Amino acid sequence: MNVVSLEVGGMTCESCARHVERALKATPGVRAAQVSYKEGTAKVSTGDGASSNALISAIAGAGYSAKALDGVVREAKGATPGAGRSILRAARDAFGPRKGGAEKLHVAVIGSGGAAFAAALRAADEGASVTMLEAGTLGGTCVNVGCVPSKIMIRGAHIAHLLAEHPFPGIGRQAPVVDRRALVAQQQARVEELRHAKYESILESRAESIRLLRGVARFEDARTLAVTLPDGGTETVRADRILVATGASPAIPDVPGLKGSPYWTSTEALAAEDLPEHLIVYGGSVVALELAQAFLRLGSEVTLVARSTLLSREDPAIGAELARVLEGEGMRVLTHTTLRKVSYQGGRFLVDADSGQLVGDRLLVATGRHANSRALDLEKAGVQTNGGGAIVVNDHMQTTAEGVYAAGDCTNSPEYVYVAAAGGTRAAINMTGGDARLDLSVLPAVVFTDPQVATVGLSEAQAQKQGIETESRTLPVENVPRALANFDTRGFIKLVTEKRSGRLIGAQILAAEAGEIIQTAALAIRANMTVADLAGQLFPYLTMVEGIKLCAQTFTRDVKQLSCCAG
Repeated sequence: MNVVSLEVGGMTCESCARHVERALKATPGVRAAQVSYKEGTAKVSTGDGASSNALISAIAGAGYSAKALDGVVREAKGATPGAGRSILRAARDAFGPRKGGAEKLHVAVIGSGGAAFAAALRAADEGASVTMLEAGTLGGTCVNVGCVPSKIMIRGAHIAHLLAEHPFPGIGRQAPVVDRRALVAQQQARVEELRHAKYESILESRAESIRLLRGVARFEDARTLAVTLPDGGTETVRADRILVATGASPAIPDVPGLKGSPYWTSTEALAAEDLPEHLIVYGGSVVALELAQAFLRLGSEVTLVARSTLLSREDPAIGAELARVLEGEGMRVLTHTTLRKVSYQGGRFLVDADSGQLVGDRLLVATGRHANSRALDLEKAGVQTNGGGAIVVNDHMQTTAEGVYAAGDCTNSPEYVYVAAAGGTRAAINMTGGDARLDLSVLPAVVFTDPQVATVGLSEAQAQKQGIETESRTLPVENVPRALANFDTRGFIKLVTEKRSGRLIGAQILAAEAGEIIQTAALAIRANMTVADLAGQLFPYLTMVEGIKLCAQTFTRDVKQLSCCAG
């Protein structure tokens, strides 16, 4: 029996070491294998049938690099001289070189948002040379015109609302004095701070492995990009792998008169320094609802026009209850209503809707987003899109073109920044020879209205479409002690189970702090917990998340008959 010692490159964690170990143990002639991530080595006990080049080939096939510690690739008896080096070269061609390889894989990343940055950083960590291509502002949607500025605005609006409408009579209420210009200045300062800390400075610190090229990229083929530079010149970028992470932009419906008017998208609304007197919001999903309520609480009159119900893809009870909450705050909510015509005269929008004419000084259009894919010449690379222009990817983030990957809002994946970042990381792992899939089977989502909407897993309707017999319970928030202590009992918690097993398969929550509650349900689904399991867990008392336990208990008992913190 022989013992072969190898240096293994490209491992980034203990899981990598176990992956290499399994690949070695599956190699014919290997009797035992021990791989150390900390030392970057492998010790392999072999019989007569396993040569060093066979071991190195097995490691390369798993997506890592390897060499004998004495620097010599040992050949199997009777093998052609140089065969080991040929195997390594073939593995590099198939999987791309990892850290420790003699040649660097070149990865081009189109975009600079959450998916793009996650991919660029991981690819560089794996030993690749990365070129990042960006035509506009570094950082993409989330930090610049999406998650960050919207949540700052929503938080400010929440404070304004509490000043005037808090539930404690012993504390004086007052109408807030809102300086929208000051709010926007604070908001944009934080945006710029985060953009510098999380994007610009990181690129500066990684300049040796990640190159930023400013310009508009388009495909010439699956390995070649033509980049139009800001000065009008063109640079050709050739890469071994290409990731498309160009995000999405607001989709504008075809309403007569709309495109010639100064309507807002969320981008303009978030940066507006003046509050509208009367804001008309067209849309009934996440962006429309969040911004409509924020402007309402900052002092604008708001009319919300939704083509269907509110949050029409969710459990119908969520949209119905949320509509009641918004109307209770003074918003006019029109559902199942479309805009037929828009005109802009004398600083006012005249909007013809199914329900009659609406008049407002601002019109916010928030009816969805479309992938930024049209200018990429994807057809030249053989990359297919769906009917809406989104790039079609599989769970490895591969497109229909070999060597071309995509992640984020430009794909057919759900449009959440955490999904984009996870997709970017997995794309980078796969581009550099690994094997990672994006598992979206347990995907928590939050809408930052007040109360918040949070969901995970399947609704009853979705489960039944899949042929799953369900059982569910809905707990009004008025049964949660913390909500009673807060004097805020709006909303409900609903749990959906597979009836036969009692296993939790979905949760829908409308409640204050629902976004902080939902991950408990997500982890329970991931762990295949039953509602009986949840009902028996210890939850800290006087927390909103205790509502999960209480709702689980309603499957077998009446929680109204329990003491406050009954176990």
